[in-house]
Amino acid sequence: MNSDSDLQIAGDILEVPHLLQPPREHPATVAEFVGLARSVAADRTQWEHLVEYDATTRWYHRLHTGPGYEVWLLSWVPGQGSGLHDHGPSSGVLTVLEGTLTERTERGTRTLGAGGQRVFAPGYVHEVVNDTLEPAISLHVYFPGLTEMPMHTACARRTGSEPVDAVTA
Repeated sequence: MNSDSDLQIAGDILEVPHLLQPPREHPATVAEFVGLARSVAADRTQWEHLVEYDATTRWYHRLHTGPGYEVWLLSWVPGQGSGLHDHGPSSGVLTVLEGTLTERTERGTRTLGAGGQRVFAPGYVHEVVNDTLEPAISLHVYFPGLTEMPMHTACARRTGSEPVDAVTA
């Protein structure tokens, strides 16, 4: 039986710098993008002073960009919604910073309060609405950066047919 441990055979990996992976400067996994969204959400100094409310349309501001991704800040006054849409080839993380938003999909309705998050893949069809009497603020991380936001009809959602209209965000 060999009594040599892995450490005796390979040596201490911390003593061999060329074997260590460098820390990532930017997110590369779903968990890291969720972590990015949570860290931005937690640091109100990054976004609180930028928020505006527009009674006619959702207000939005590109907060940050990195290699291949974008972070957007949105505000929603009562009654405002996104319409039924997907995000083209982009995956995303939606985080509610303040207030409450309702997400509607073909699978049902979900209410997201402050701190609530949704992660979605390309082609995920949903509608986000502020159904409350208070304004809401959300943070959206897209990878790759958002280049399309095809709109869908309620009928297309039920039948799985192609989007009827495309808008570039």
